[in-house]
Amino acid sequence: MNLKKVKKRLKMSKFEKLLYTLAAFLLVISPVSIVFSKATLSKINFEVEKKKEAIEEQQKTNESIAMTINELASLTKIQEVAKEQGLSYNNNNIKTVTEEK
Repeated sequence: MNLKKVKKRLKMSKFEKLLYTLAAFLLVISPVSIVFSKATLSKINFEVEKKKEAIEEQQKTNESIAMTINELASLTKIQEVAKEQGLSYNNNNIKTVTEEK
């Protein structure tokens, strides 16, 4: 008796082929998308840090300018400039202006 082994090949339906193709595609695309998103996030974080440094530098500049303004607006500086220009300081001629709301 000679028995031959018969191999039956299972046929896959189109839906099963589609599912397997989709699963393989997702397995390939998932790591690529993760790496891409992490690289993008890293780039954005780097830009944020650069902007923070620029903001801090601008704040230092603003503080320096504010201090210079306060020095130039001081009463002694005003009196000094007035004397240089040949003007005199008379407290009775000063009027205060206030804003009413």
